[in-house]
Amino acid sequence: MALLQISEPGASPDPHERRLAVGIDLGTTNSLVATVRHGVAEVLDDEQGRPLLPSVVRYLEGGSIRVGYDAERQAAADPRNTIVSVKRFMGRGLADALSHRTPYEFVDAPGMVRLRTRAGDKSPVEVSAEILRKLRELGEQSLGGELTGAVITVPAYFDDAQRQATKDAARLAGLEVLRLLNEPTAAAVAYGLDNGAEGVFAVYDLGGGTFDISILRLTRGVFEVIATGGDSALGGDDFDRRIVEWALEETGIVEHDLASGLNALDRALASGQVTPGDLRLMMVEARRAKEALTSHPVANFSVQLSDATRVTLPLSVERFEQITRSLLDRTLTATRRALRDARLTPAEVTGTVMVGGSTRMPQVSRAVGELFGKPPLTDLDPDKVVALGAAVQANLLVGNRSADDDWLLLDVIPLSLGIETMGGLVERLIPRNSTIPVARAQEFTTFKDGQTAMAIHVVQGERELVSDCRSLARFELRGIPPMAAGAARIRVTFQVDADGLLSVSAREESSGVGASIQVKPSYGLSDDEIATMLQSSFAAAAGDMQQRALREQQVEADRLVEATEAALAADGDLLSASERHQLDALVERLKIARAGEDVGVIHAALDLLARGTETLAARRMDRAVARALTGRKLDDVKL
Repeated sequence: MALLQISEPGASPDPHERRLAVGIDLGTTNSLVATVRHGVAEVLDDEQGRPLLPSVVRYLEGGSIRVGYDAERQAAADPRNTIVSVKRFMGRGLADALSHRTPYEFVDAPGMVRLRTRAGDKSPVEVSAEILRKLRELGEQSLGGELTGAVITVPAYFDDAQRQATKDAARLAGLEVLRLLNEPTAAAVAYGLDNGAEGVFAVYDLGGGTFDISILRLTRGVFEVIATGGDSALGGDDFDRRIVEWALEETGIVEHDLASGLNALDRALASGQVTPGDLRLMMVEARRAKEALTSHPVANFSVQLSDATRVTLPLSVERFEQITRSLLDRTLTATRRALRDARLTPAEVTGTVMVGGSTRMPQVSRAVGELFGKPPLTDLDPDKVVALGAAVQANLLVGNRSADDDWLLLDVIPLSLGIETMGGLVERLIPRNSTIPVARAQEFTTFKDGQTAMAIHVVQGERELVSDCRSLARFELRGIPPMAAGAARIRVTFQVDADGLLSVSAREESSGVGASIQVKPSYGLSDDEIATMLQSSFAAAAGDMQQRALREQQVEADRLVEATEAALAADGDLLSASERHQLDALVERLKIARAGEDVGVIHAALDLLARGTETLAARRMDRAVARALTGRKLDDVKL
């Protein structure tokens, strides 16, 4: 009897063919790409045998781009066009970006802050995409084929906007994202599988720009995240900055001035005593000195500024620990908070896994050891462990499962999700540290009699007031049957996928009217923005994309004009002469805009007419209710 080979639609006809997948650690300072070969996770080196790729992008004249070591070498000479530590700006607005002292010129733009370069204004997503594209090319060259997909790691404390921005960057880089995986969780996977460990572990992850702490329970192949915390604006860069501030004050370039409220570096830049190029040189030298102190009691900080001033100072381990103690304390405070969330004491933790290059600082390992009462685990390279764990997860997700791959990964959401209720209060639907994927639902009701629509504002954060949380999305549920206040039953459902990304739906139970939204955060990129960026990579499709956008707006204009004219024909007498004239003018304005080819003009006219019909819609509803009740007794009306 002949045997038929059956495979999934679209899958390779050879069931034994391994799919090529990688794990990517997109870091603030350095990035890595890893894969699983012959059952072992390994980091892929470049042609020079280097495992780390500096997360640096430089924009040159003529449109060419340099990524990695080539860009890093020119960082001080060309600071405004050489972007470093871009991860700090992912999914962030102008106010967030300005809180980090950098040499860049920021541009406030809808959605996300931009950085001005000679190649034009670039979003952090576009810069990150260049790094990911370089890592993708390295992976394909090393593995000898096109990648099926990638698992990309993100800080555990990244919010929805930052996660979406990371996923957008991967799309621009031509990568299929199999999963966004929290960095501490990836480290636990790598460590747990290598060592067969069981018990409760704390993963202390101090990278170049972010700090995460996660508490995990490892039991017979189940990796369960119990609690997570951290600070997405604290990392090794901040330790470097403290050294620069110390050097400026120690040499007298900047006077001690606590009353000003500005640190030494801000005052030096504001006064012009330090140029952007000087700042970059001093940051590079500070990092070198910091790394030297790992194995030496004293390091020499020496740099020549643009005005020929030579700054040369000896920096001792004791002095370095003193000026950075507050930064270290912030990580310990977050660690204690995560332990409280997990309802554990330090003594109940089996071991602490150290992740991130910044954990090489001796005072960090010492402080963590004192907190937990035992030396931290350092079996794996803290620079590589996250990428290795991501590679193991990627290998599993593309179907390259072996007999030994009998394990389950349970991650959590880092920040609570909820909606705005009356009075600007937050009603949480999914509390932080809930295991993902997760879905939660809750019923709400209307506030006014006859209310036929409800605006739903989705927020993320731990504070009680909406103004203190991050706005993620807004949408409306329309078509609610008119009822007395409090009678409607609106069920709102939140769903968080395995990447930590959110979708929200709302449904009025008695009528079945519903609405939903795939959350695109306020500081994430809209689909239109992503489409625009993709157009630059696929120039041949530019005309088609523009025609599609124009056609969609024209179809929407036709729909709204038709609906408005039908309503006026049926109930135009509900409007006064002046109101009718204004609405007719808005209809005519949309018809004229629709005849043109400017998508923005059509969109603006659509918005004006939609708002202009609200009065008529409300009066038509009132008339419909009055007609329904005319001639009926109170006893006949069912509430």
